[in-house]
Amino acid sequence: MKILFFSAKPYDKQFFDHYNKPYGFQIEYLETHLGPHIVNAVQDELAVCVFVNDKVNAEVIAVLAEKGVKIIALRCAGFNNVDLEAARAHGIRVCRVPEYSPQAVAEHTVAMILTLNRKTHKAYNRVREQNFSLNGLLGFNLYGKTVGVIGTGKIGAAFCRIMKGFGCKVVAYDLYPSRQLESSGIEYQPLEAVLGHSDIISLHCPLNEDTHYMINEKTLGMMKKGVTLINTSRGGLINTVHVINALKSKHVAHLGIDVYEQEDKLFFKDLSGSIIEDDTIQRLMSFPNVLVTAHQAFFTEEALSEIAQVTLNSIDQLVKNKEPDNKIVILV
Repeated sequence: MKILFFSAKPYDKQFFDHYNKPYGFQIEYLETHLGPHIVNAVQDELAVCVFVNDKVNAEVIAVLAEKGVKIIALRCAGFNNVDLEAARAHGIRVCRVPEYSPQAVAEHTVAMILTLNRKTHKAYNRVREQNFSLNGLLGFNLYGKTVGVIGTGKIGAAFCRIMKGFGCKVVAYDLYPSRQLESSGIEYQPLEAVLGHSDIISLHCPLNEDTHYMINEKTLGMMKKGVTLINTSRGGLINTVHVINALKSKHVAHLGIDVYEQEDKLFFKDLSGSIIEDDTIQRLMSFPNVLVTAHQAFFTEEALSEIAQVTLNSIDQLVKNKEPDNKIVILV
């Protein structure tokens, strides 16, 4: 059986080839992202495997169906880039990887907070130039600070536990509070209270109609002046123009983003020799108190191993007309 991969990178080939040995699938890797421009490259593959920035809209799905594709496998947790209704209409099964080392993303979130706070990236560059001055490197203790967590799924929960270990007070907002987290000292509050009480706010929720631009002029205004805001979830959770205004007014003291709402044109590419025409990301990166990483929070050996294993097993189960875990198949 053939699987065609889109947005494939060398590390995808490394991990999927390794874990494909028991299955023996025929895998072809394309570096380009899936979209109307390339969908006709699909020939006799039964499955396509896509990532976060592939555009699997109704137009693309219609062509996939004509080509005989029966499975769309997302090697990620989010599925906001797939038109599920179109897939349903064409009888295409959609599967994903709902959980892959949540600690990977949680730990990267902490790394961003520490980097922004203690300015280790700036200290590293200074010392390499034989500048041992401490001026401009002043940070603050995390101990005793209030950390607000929006979304307490697997990743949010892992992040909560880490921040408790730092001696922080952790408050959280989620439509479905976790009793286990509550019993460990995490206090659930309404969203407005979490925004207003927190020194640091971290986003760990999915992107959907209800959460799109949940961080906007109004919600930014609810936050403490001098807040640290971190997003390792989905770029569309933040209205970038509004957060730039909050940075300019110094209402937001630090911003760390591993995701960006227009990242499909930038991330996972080497653009070091190109002129980036996206003025918004250029403006963001001009701030000394903004840290941007290119969607690497998931990027650990453990996470990539889990992604490959779950994806291949899900495809195998669907081909055999067996049902994988109901959290994995998102459309039946």
